[in-house]
Amino acid sequence: MAGISRGTSPVPPKASDDPLVTLASLPGVADSVDSVRKGVDRVYGHRIMRRRSNEVTSEAALRGARGSAALSGADWALEEVRRRTDFGVAGEPRTVGAALRLTAEAGQLLSVWRQSPLRVLARLHLVAAGGESPDETVGRPRLAGEPVDEPLVELALPGADEVAGRLDGLSRLLLAGTEAPALVVAAVVHGELLALRPFASHNGLVARAAERIVLIGSGLDPKSICPAEVGHAELGRAAYVAALEGYVSGTPEGVAAWIAHCGRAVELGVRESTAVCEALQRGAA
Repeated sequence: MAGISRGTSPVPPKASDDPLVTLASLPGVADSVDSVRKGVDRVYGHRIMRRRSNEVTSEAALRGARGSAALSGADWALEEVRRRTDFGVAGEPRTVGAALRLTAEAGQLLSVWRQSPLRVLARLHLVAAGGESPDETVGRPRLAGEPVDEPLVELALPGADEVAGRLDGLSRLLLAGTEAPALVVAAVVHGELLALRPFASHNGLVARAAERIVLIGSGLDPKSICPAEVGHAELGRAAYVAALEGYVSGTPEGVAAWIAHCGRAVELGVRESTAVCEALQRGAA
């Protein structure tokens, strides 16, 4: 996304011109941005990245999908995800399969995201659903009265009109460009989608895939080796939901805490890929 800085933004525009920069100035956010940037720079500087980055990317994708699925109720061991192929059946296997498909799809949608974030979100939901719901609810925001299957998030569900308005506002904000750090943009996209739950199902998986797209497209993590989903899962579902509640509250403290939570998740993803690099260097992976 054009205009997103990898570190703390330089001379920010007026808050009215760039609302995301206002969020970047909340207490503690600059520290989170700086910590994430330094961590990402370190893993990108690892000697393994010069010759085996594709292997690190593939492993990060697998681990990220596992983490996202865990948050959606399918908490499988990594080796179970690695060896299984029966993702077409119902229940947890289908959730893991959806997470794997979304992770694979995210990197292919960057050019479309820059032109139409809403088209990408519709595509992500279609990919996540994987044909399980042949009706017309797949690939479009829900209409008034349509139920939502998202057991992890029990916050009040916004009405369909509010969903449509806020999705449009988010899209306009992204298309306008911003000087806010990538972490802030990714956290807002993630938080808005979880708060709105715009689709009939798979909203958590879609929200985390969208966060991944922002981190890749911003240039912060262009090789997609810092799986925030790993960190979100490691921090735990209770902390995830509590941080989201802070975001939904709309208070400066709550929003700042959500951004910091997302930053910590990226840092844990960095730690995971650093461990992969070390294993590759030792010949253990």
